[in-house]
Order: sequence, then structure tokens, then C-alpha cells
Amino acid sequence: MAVIEREVVTRPPDPSPLRSVVTRVRLLRRGRTIAVTLALAAFAFALFVGTMMIGSFAVSPWQVVRATFGLETEPGVAYVVREVRLSTAASALGTGLAMGLAGIIFQRLLANPLASPDFVGVSAGASFFAVSSIVVLNLQGELVSAAALVGALVAALLVYLLAWRDGITGYRFILIGIGVSQFFLAGSGYVLSRANQYNAREAMTWLVGAVGQAGDTELRVLWLSLAVVLPVVFLMTRQLAALELGDDTAKALGVRVEVMRLALMLTAVLLIALATAVAGPMAFVALIAGPIATRLVGAGSSALLAAAFVGASIVLAADLVAQHALPAQLPTGVVTGAIGAPYLIWLLVSVNREGRGG
Repeated sequence: MAVIEREVVTRPPDPSPLRSVVTRVRLLRRGRTIAVTLALAAFAFALFVGTMMIGSFAVSPWQVVRATFGLETEPGVAYVVREVRLSTAASALGTGLAMGLAGIIFQRLLANPLASPDFVGVSAGASFFAVSSIVVLNLQGELVSAAALVGALVAALLVYLLAWRDGITGYRFILIGIGVSQFFLAGSGYVLSRANQYNAREAMTWLVGAVGQAGDTELRVLWLSLAVVLPVVFLMTRQLAALELGDDTAKALGVRVEVMRLALMLTAVLLIALATAVAGPMAFVALIAGPIATRLVGAGSSALLAAAFVGASIVLAADLVAQHALPAQLPTGVVTGAIGAPYLIWLLVSVNREGRGG
């Protein structure tokens, strides 16, 4: 009798259930990111409108919206909103967007929560050049903002060159940035000590930060730059995520590591330089916007746009507090500093406990 042997074929497990789970998780994560980002955008817009509502002349939300778009028929309301309050609100919104986005780019690029323009010399360089232009060169208005922009770029270039050693590491970059920052702050203090009373008072805003001091030209430059830079940043999101995996992995994925790192760093420096040229060095906004946005959207998600809206919300809320919630009006940077200082202390303690630091 012939024995018929049957070959037993072992089939590999069906990957479709696992694939559907991964797809579902990705969709849920993307949905959370979109929902949180839209909620932050709505909150920032509400603060933007609220900034123009409050004051000695009260205005309703609908009047603010109509006047902003040139649709308000009452001349008094249109004048108060467009000529008095709109520039301050637009300055706060644009400054916050730029600082929040620049901060999270620095932190993700250098893989360090302390990687912020506040600590790597960019803001201090802008302050030093602005103060020097006022006290030494007797410049005013747009020329002071231009000097601040140049100072931020010079400081960033100096830190990058000093920190370069066959590449850039977060720990070395931050330490050198702190040194450069202290150098520029000392220079600002010396220049300020040689100033007369009028110039000293004007220069102080460039050491603390205050919205509403920029002219129309500076605001146009900031918003046009944001309109150009924001799409560019989101086109580089995948490359930024690859760089976070390490240089070797990024190279294996086809990323030109140093070129892309330099491009992202220049983008962040440009954003913070333009924001500082409009409002001065707004303390801690760039530092805290990224971690807050990351916590809200969840780890592993793209929090770039969310961080920008968090930064805008912080600056707008701080300006409301500084102008209307305290016995005396204060520069906006004083309030952001009061908000950010406790966070910095907590961050240093938590980083020390976890053994992280870049």
C-alpha cells in the first residue's frame, strides 16, 4: 500500500491584526495632536481678542473682531482697537509664536530641556547690541531693533563656532552658551552704567522685555518672517525627528546630519532674533513652551505648532497681567520671569534626580 506523505506547511502569523493596532494608535495620536493644537490656537486667539477688549475704554469681542478686519463702523471703537491696542496684541502674539517654536526646536535638536535661547546667549547678545546702540550710538526706533537682530545672530554664530568639535553636542553647546550669555550680560551692565538717565530708562526695556515698543516696520518683518519660516519648519519635521534618534540612525535614513542641524538651528536663531528685536528678551517663554506642549500632545507626537501657540498664550496672558492685574504696570518680561523661575528650579531638580542633562 502506498503511503501518501503530506507536507505540512507552516504559515506565518497574519500581521494584519498587529498592523491595524499600530494604525489605530497612530490615528489616535494624530487626532489628539490635532485636537490639542486647535484648542491651544483657540485659547491664544481668545487671549489676543481679550488683550484688545480690556482697558479704560471697554470693547466687546465682536467689536474687536470687526475693527481688526476693518469692518467696524463706529469711529471711536475702530481707533482704539486698530491704532492703540492692535500693535501691542500683534506684537505679543507674534513674539510668543516665534519664541515658543524656537525653544522647542533648540530642545529637540540638542536633546536637552535646558536648551533655550535664554541660556545659549542669543537673547543676551540681542540685548547687548540694542543697549549699546542706544547708549553709545544714540540710535532709536527701527535701528535699535536692527541692532538687536544683528546681536542675536552674532551671539548664535559665536556659540556655534566655540561649541563645534567634530559636531555639536547639547551639553557642550549649553555650557558655552551660558558663558557667552554672561559675557554679553556683563557688557550690557557696563554700557548701562555709563548711560545718562534718559538712555538708561529706554535701554532697560531691552534687558527685561516688553511688548508694544516695536513700530509697524518691525512687526511687518516679524509676521512676514513667520509666514515664511513656519511652513519651512514643518517641512523639516521628519528630519528633526530623525536627528533625535542619533546621528548614525539619521544618516542611515538619508538625512544630511550637519547640514540639517545647521539649517534648523539657523531657523530657530532667526525666529528668536526677530522676536527679541520686536519685544526684547522675554524671559523663559522659549524654555517652558516646548515642555508644556509636549505634555499636552503626548510623547512621540509633533508638538511644534502646539509649542508656538503655548508661547503665544504665555506672552499674551503675561501682558494682560502686567498691564491690568497689578497695582502698577510692569514690563511683560517681569511677569514671564516670575512664571518661568519656579519652573526652572523644578526642572533643575528633576533633571538632577533623573541623571539627565545632555
